[in-house]
Amino acid sequence: MTYSQEVENMCSVHQGVHHGAAPIPEEAKWVQAKEVKDISAFTHGVGWCAPQQGACKLSLNVKEGVIQEALIETIGCSGMTHSAAMASEILPGLTVMEALNTDLVCDAINTAMRELFLQIVYGRSQSAFSEDGLVIGAGLEDLGKGNRSQVGTMYGTLSKGPRYLEMTDGYVTELALDENDEIIGYKFVNFGKMMDFIKAGDDANTALEKASGSYGRVDDAVKFIDPRKD
Repeated sequence: MTYSQEVENMCSVHQGVHHGAAPIPEEAKWVQAKEVKDISAFTHGVGWCAPQQGACKLSLNVKEGVIQEALIETIGCSGMTHSAAMASEILPGLTVMEALNTDLVCDAINTAMRELFLQIVYGRSQSAFSEDGLVIGAGLEDLGKGNRSQVGTMYGTLSKGPRYLEMTDGYVTELALDENDEIIGYKFVNFGKMMDFIKAGDDANTALEKASGSYGRVDDAVKFIDPRKD
């Protein structure tokens, strides 16, 4: 360590008020995190790319500083899906510090990693008060049955009004309208369930019928429209 002559000539003053790092909540205990291995947490975060045309939701399960589980969900950019595929191979096994300084190819994923790092090191996590944290595999619970991301896609114009395209229920096939042409419900197909039925041996038409459902006052509808065509 090299000091300037001005510092060398100074007298020493004791740092009496410094009591170390502030303790943060981690998996039902308070921890003074001083090294990467002191970090354990499960948390989510969202990142966006420079042109802000796409976003990434990143979920990480960290144990003793090492990422054990990563869920990467992207929307808005076709290239992001390929970057997410790479990130799913890159992230597990890295420390949170390594992950922060690793190029995850996509701006949105890199930004999400930055946001998660900040949450984790400040003790803002979903497992802050969960004893022993969350099990490896907890990330998949966000996806629900069928392991599909929960996506909502809506579109609307002033001249033609709203169109519901995708709900958590599934792909919207028809909108139910009342006598005022207002939406009072919709019909949908849950593609996750449909694929499960097909894999179980059902033919496509049977699987489609079994995976279809409706929401709202569908029985009171005056007419139905296809939100993608009508």
